[in-house]
Amino acid sequence: MPRAVAINVAANTNQPGVRGPIHPDGRFEYVPIPEAKPTREPVPTYADLDLETDLPEDVRDAPVHFDPEFPEAGGERYTYGDDHGVKARPIGALSAGDYLLFYATLSQVGDPAPWQAPRWGAYLVGAFRLARDPVTGEAYRDLPADERAPFRNNAHVKRETFDARVLVLGDPGASRLFERGVPLSSREAGTEANRLVTDLSADSGRGPWWRRPLRFDADATDDLLAVVDDHAVERCFRP
Repeated sequence: MPRAVAINVAANTNQPGVRGPIHPDGRFEYVPIPEAKPTREPVPTYADLDLETDLPEDVRDAPVHFDPEFPEAGGERYTYGDDHGVKARPIGALSAGDYLLFYATLSQVGDPAPWQAPRWGAYLVGAFRLARDPVTGEAYRDLPADERAPFRNNAHVKRETFDARVLVLGDPGASRLFERGVPLSSREAGTEANRLVTDLSADSGRGPWWRRPLRFDADATDDLLAVVDDHAVERCFRP
């Protein structure tokens, strides 16, 4: 049975200064963070993405770090790379067939639905089912050209100096950017975790849990995927 890791991605109040929006029906906008390092080829800017999100004026022409890469948002494939050990280590422990899920902090637009936190919350926004074992940065450099090719559009590969500690390729038949966010926060506050975090993951849900990788064993992953696939948001708060 597959296992899963969920990691925090996308725009936040530090980078680029705003969160992406989520609507009462669960629809959201995936907004990448800015690209912080030089790239060896041009990458899209926020202006190129034609976003709903009202971005600060000084970042609208900034290049984006489009990672994770989702075809639904304009990417070529489902790829993700990470250069930080705190995320790379749990990702690297996954295997082909396991899941890498992505969550983002999103700002509420309009009156929240009964399952949404007021103001902002953490929501699952996408998932990859791994098409192959994660590839370390060292191993990537030694891959034959045909095995490196699927990663060619990944943001870390496009950097002037390749710096990913781990790269992940999602199975296109079992990976997706969700149409509606699945809450990880409680109904009461974005900073409070719901049962997907406190009961299913190995995380305590204390402190700034919304910044940490969340690990799910096989049984918990099965439960989590059932919630995601059915958008059974009430099960985020009770079994």
